[in-house]
Amino acid sequence: MLLEKGQLVAIPTETVYGLAGNALDPMAVAAIFETKKRPSFDPLIIHVASIDEAATYCSGFPEPLRKLASVFWPGPLTLLLPKTSKIPDLVTSGLDRVAIRVPSHPQTLALLQSLKFPLAAPSANPFGYISPTTPEHVNAQLGGFIPMILDGGPCKVGLESTIVGMEGDDVIVYRLGGLEIDAIESIVGKVKLQDHSSSNPQAPGLLESHYAPAKPFILGDLNKLIPLYASQGKSFGVLSFQHFSSEVPIENQIRLCQGGDLKEAAANLFAAMRRLDSMNIEFILAELAPDYGLGKAINDRLKRASANRG
Repeated sequence: MLLEKGQLVAIPTETVYGLAGNALDPMAVAAIFETKKRPSFDPLIIHVASIDEAATYCSGFPEPLRKLASVFWPGPLTLLLPKTSKIPDLVTSGLDRVAIRVPSHPQTLALLQSLKFPLAAPSANPFGYISPTTPEHVNAQLGGFIPMILDGGPCKVGLESTIVGMEGDDVIVYRLGGLEIDAIESIVGKVKLQDHSSSNPQAPGLLESHYAPAKPFILGDLNKLIPLYASQGKSFGVLSFQHFSSEVPIENQIRLCQGGDLKEAAANLFAAMRRLDSMNIEFILAELAPDYGLGKAINDRLKRASANRG
């Protein structure tokens, strides 16, 4: 098997496609960083088949986090847990906690159950770019660098996992994602939300500028932005939650949903950003989603896509 030989394979999960390698093999882990052009100070998530397997790579499993795992694994939840020496320091960027989860995609879960090692698997795209939610997205950017893409169809959640850990007695959400905060708080009570970092993040996917298209990405009030740039004769695309503008060619507009369904909007987000980025336009205008439930995670990705741009 390719993974057993230290090679990399793109795998489907319910969140996004991952670039997977043997998490216990430093050379395979190094190949992930090299292939993605990912900075080595940005740690990776490892994927396992069960809570019991996760526990073998951790020196402790705080009860609140174990409760979350028992409810939401398999699923879009990543836990930050104190690591054992089995996990190479390169995986955690030298930090003493490892990010770990059990994905719910049936093909990848079956793959993990067949392996004798966990898989390190960040998103299968060049570092900082829009995360892939279909095998075609992966092939367009990494197809020439990896020997295999496991085709599991479009990702159902479409946003990266929510990352949760503890500091003292407090449960901390380090990254918003496909599992809503309300669901987490229903199990462990009130949690704290930590903002992302511009350098040396404590958990994966926390850099300030991330998930970004190549074209300038401008976030704001579309009712103001569209007339402003249309009056200047600019060529742009529009990414909206439900908004439709008569001032923009219909082929240059993408609505994330039509009925206000945040799950639908989350599942469509990255594919829509990629489609706009491929258009013959100068830049992309976008608006925030309603700021509750999965809308908070959608807005997190939109804000980071627009960081240091426009």
